[in-house]
Amino acid sequence: MSHNREIYRILREHLYDPSSSFSIGSFGAIAEFHRDADEPLVLDDPERTTIASASGALRIDLADNVVPLAYETLSGRPERWQHGVVFCLPESQAASHRRSTLTELGPDRAAIRAEDRDAILFDMGLSARNVDFCIRTKDPALLRLLRHDAGRSLFEPGNQAMGAIVEASPHRIAASKLGRVEVYQAIGTVKTPEGPHTHVLPKFLKSGRTHSANIPVARGYLPCLSLYPANPLFDGLGRDKLFDAVAFAKFQSLLDRWGMPEYCAEKVRVADALHKGRDPHAYEYSRTRLGRTGLRVALRQMRQLNGDSFVLFRWCSHFDRSADKNKKDRSEA
Repeated sequence: MSHNREIYRILREHLYDPSSSFSIGSFGAIAEFHRDADEPLVLDDPERTTIASASGALRIDLADNVVPLAYETLSGRPERWQHGVVFCLPESQAASHRRSTLTELGPDRAAIRAEDRDAILFDMGLSARNVDFCIRTKDPALLRLLRHDAGRSLFEPGNQAMGAIVEASPHRIAASKLGRVEVYQAIGTVKTPEGPHTHVLPKFLKSGRTHSANIPVARGYLPCLSLYPANPLFDGLGRDKLFDAVAFAKFQSLLDRWGMPEYCAEKVRVADALHKGRDPHAYEYSRTRLGRTGLRVALRQMRQLNGDSFVLFRWCSHFDRSADKNKKDRSEA
């Protein structure tokens, strides 16, 4: 099976798994696609890896030299970890238009649903390097205001366009060289809504970064699509659940296939040291951030897989005190 055929097969599998979700975006501007298990699809185009629900849609367009990267990161919640797969392209191929002002682009002929292809698309001008972040509308009042402020930055003092966008909640579209996410439901002003939604955070956009520093994207590449398979410890809304060994095993297979070799090797090294009952003080601590993350994630995972033991307690106390403290606090409550 060719490289792209394998990626296509895995993406299709997760596309139809409601416990998996996807996103396209940059650091500070992201569109996410989620759906409930009982939410019907209104569009399914297997030829283009496209699905749509009443609240959002996703289309994936694979490129020949896409590079998948499976990763795990430490969660801010002790004992937890997060994971995902980011699909990257060489920077020269992944580059967006990088418009810096609100720009009218005309009818959205690339819209996923046929009924949206006459609506007018505007690039929000967020200057992200790997995504064009847009809005789409047929509302005459909003169109007048957007056209009046076209050519200006949405964050320019006195510009009323951003406030009008939030109030009107037009469709939001994040388009990269690997596809697009469209969000139809209203913008959440009080809390993040369930299902497809967007985030635009000017403070993070100013950094010019395309992704979190915790995701080890190779130099010269940009992330263009992200997949988030089911996490074994919490659901799509971040609520705790009993450890799901099946979800854990499924992601580990992706990590074995597409993970960073250094990271995977560190997880094997610490598991071997624990199996042999080695003293944590004698363990040679990794000199890299990626290796140190692998060590701490491995300890949290072994705690879930095997339960507590004296040896594991000593290792967590030495290398991952936050997780150990949380465990201790809960046992004393």
